[in-house]
Amino acid sequence: MLHLAKFAAVAVLVWFYMTAKEKGEPPINWAITGLIGYWITWWAVKLTVVSSLLGVVAKNPTGTFLLLQIPALCAIGASFLIRKKLLADSAEKE
Repeated sequence: MLHLAKFAAVAVLVWFYMTAKEKGEPPINWAITGLIGYWITWWAVKLTVVSSLLGVVAKNPTGTFLLLQIPALCAIGASFLIRKKLLADSAEKE
């Protein structure tokens, strides 16, 4: 069930790496920052939102599947905001 989360984590890693290369910033630092931000968000949402709502939809397999995808979607959103912040900081340096 965590295929979306794993795929998205790899995509975030590549996305941040490529963006940093384009902007002349250290790509490894950006990639690690993006990945850490992704996983922290994923775990925070999983441990709070999903844990509290899992009992409500436990009897519905489709609801459970959809609920388990919420952390990945929130983490993708957080990654977008982290990238936006890194780009803004990069633009200020120039």
